Amino acid sequence: MSTPLIELRQVSFGYDARPVLLDVDLDIQPSSFIGILGPSGSGKTTLLRAILGQIRPQRGSISRAPGTAVSYVPQLETVNWNFPVTVGQCVLMSRIGKRLVPWASPAERRLVTQVLDRLGIADLQDRHIRDLSGGQQQRMFIARALLRDPSLLLLDEPTSGVDVATRHEVLHLLQDLNSDGIAIILTTHDLNGLAAHLPELVALRTRILARGTPEDVVKPWVLEQVFGARMEVLQHLGMPVVVDPFAADRRAG
Repeated sequence: MSTPLIELRQVSFGYDARPVLLDVDLDIQPSSFIGILGPSGSGKTTLLRAILGQIRPQRGSISRAPGTAVSYVPQLETVNWNFPVTVGQCVLMSRIGKRLVPWASPAERRLVTQVLDRLGIADLQDRHIRDLSGGQQQRMFIARALLRDPSLLLLDEPTSGVDVATRHEVLHLLQDLNSDGIAIILTTHDLNGLAAHLPELVALRTRILARGTPEDVVKPWVLEQVFGARMEVLQHLGMPVVVDPFAADRRAG
């Protein structure tokens, strides 16, 4: 096994004496493609912030291999889509910290075009960001992240609120990026639409409760601890499928 990009050892963090992460151990390898599975409030976003270095653990340690660049893709729901900016301008903003002048150089513009072309949206470079489909919006923000040439790409709920076709589009794109040598860590609570299709899952509810393939992690006893409700797990075409027996009652209520 190669040297991990990131190592978390006994990482703990909380707000107002309430633990959000507790004794988290996690190795992220250069080939990793991991889904962090859990409901809202389980510590998923806090874990991403810790890996990014935005917060320091109150206990434990996080180490990063030399030369490891990390990029982040936020939840689409947090974006102001009325901000007056084009796709190309939005992507270029990720390089503001590296530029000494307020305008883009020809080399930077070529790089933006290359990254957008890699993701199949170079023809949208001059379009306003609000005029994109859900899949195009996600590709634009992945392009922003790729402009920093990351070793590790972190995505917070990348398929939240999108339709089935967009979800598949994003998943295939991330699989391609991982095959190109970029480690991928994403958060999700989408059990059947996304989690079941990932090579590795980490079930998180403050602590890591399970880690392994979807077949290892998507089990009734694990899901009950993570989501606080009993769920049935069936096998369909070799994949776990989660059935929530109380979903209809909750919708009716």
